[in-house]
Amino acid sequence: MNKKTVIEQFTHLESQIGDLHQQLGELKEQLAMLIEENQHLSIENHHLRQRLDHEDREGKSEGQGGLNRPVVGEGYDNLARLYEEGFHICNLHFGSPRDEDCLFCLSFLNRSS
Repeated sequence: MNKKTVIEQFTHLESQIGDLHQQLGELKEQLAMLIEENQHLSIENHHLRQRLDHEDREGKSEGQGGLNRPVVGEGYDNLARLYEEGFHICNLHFGSPRDEDCLFCLSFLNRSS
């Protein structure tokens, strides 16, 4: 093997290692984002389960079993409660957490009242 071929192979291998290093960095960033999202969803799931357990206990203590609540206005009340708990109720972002007031959600609440 001549020196030129060895240097070319070494340069090619070095380039491949650089590409692999870049791909590894990108995968690491994606993994960090997935872990963060998973943590957020776990916390949200925990809070929702606590809320559901609390509502089940309230319904049972009222003797209704949580199933025979009045139907009139129930949907609106549930949406208003969801909005107050920090979730979107508009058709654009329904169910996603909100950080600030949403004009679409507020418009829906004002129209329905």
